[in-house]
Amino acid sequence: MKSILMLAAALLTALLPAPLTVISAQAQNFPNRPIRIVVPFAAGGPADITTRNIAPRLTELLGQSIVVDNRAGGNGTIGAEAMIRSAPDGHTLLMTTASVTSINMVTYAKPPYDTLRDMLPLSPVMTTGSLIVLHPSMPVKNLKEFVAFAKTRPNQIAFGSAGLGGTLHLGLEMLMAEANIKITHVAYKGAAPAVTDVIAGQIQGMFVDLPVISPYVKSGRVRAIAVAAQQRSPHFPDLPSAKEAGFANIDMLNYYGLLTQAKVPRDIALKLHDAIIKTVNTPAVRDRLLAVGADPLTMSIEEFTDYIRKDIEKWRKVVKGANLTFDR
Repeated sequence: MKSILMLAAALLTALLPAPLTVISAQAQNFPNRPIRIVVPFAAGGPADITTRNIAPRLTELLGQSIVVDNRAGGNGTIGAEAMIRSAPDGHTLLMTTASVTSINMVTYAKPPYDTLRDMLPLSPVMTTGSLIVLHPSMPVKNLKEFVAFAKTRPNQIAFGSAGLGGTLHLGLEMLMAEANIKITHVAYKGAAPAVTDVIAGQIQGMFVDLPVISPYVKSGRVRAIAVAAQQRSPHFPDLPSAKEAGFANIDMLNYYGLLTQAKVPRDIALKLHDAIIKTVNTPAVRDRLLAVGADPLTMSIEEFTDYIRKDIEKWRKVVKGANLTFDR
């Protein structure tokens, strides 16, 4: 009997380390091919700009090239689903925003994915505020003047956004509700094509994140009339906030971060997380992010997961409070 127990114990001891050894070997060999970062919006938008700002340093740290894969459409759902369907080996990441992983959870009657079930948050890269911008031909200089102008022209002014139900669209909806004005919403497949049409005068304005619009504001190709927040932005200290103009409920803060497939092994996820943290904390990368009007930010996997969970609930209250519904 004693010999049988000893044999059983020996077999158990021999078997237990095996899974850990296999996973560790996977992490040691990771990555063994190029890393694909899916950007769920059009090229030239803030998510795309952010990805390309961090890609060179990530390449150095991971020892593999970074392939940026723009999959625009569906307010980020097309790109998000492409990442979710990828092999759970850590070689496919998603550059996400609040629109993709938070707001889609509350504006779809039946979301096409569950962020906290289907994705593994790695770390944010940055947060950013938004500006309300107009084509320079618009005969107003600030938000109060714009609201007064819009009241006399219901649905005659067109505002673009990066997609139906995203942060930029919700900013417009909040402004219309609070100011009692009617503006025509035009949904694009990303912020970049909407900005292009504002510059060209095809539409009159939009809410837009700082990273994509800052150069055009500084060059005068678009006119910023307010920061879509309760406080001024340190990147545009002379520009009044929406609260200063009398619209305290407009408070837009967007995050950009990297996620991967939910079933990616933990040690591979930690290796990716470590590379992301080191990338964002690289002085040259931080300088690039700050230069476009962003605020670099990193978190642990657990912190980022909790951050997204709370952000989903924040937007749920916004959508419910404004009685917003979207026909997807």
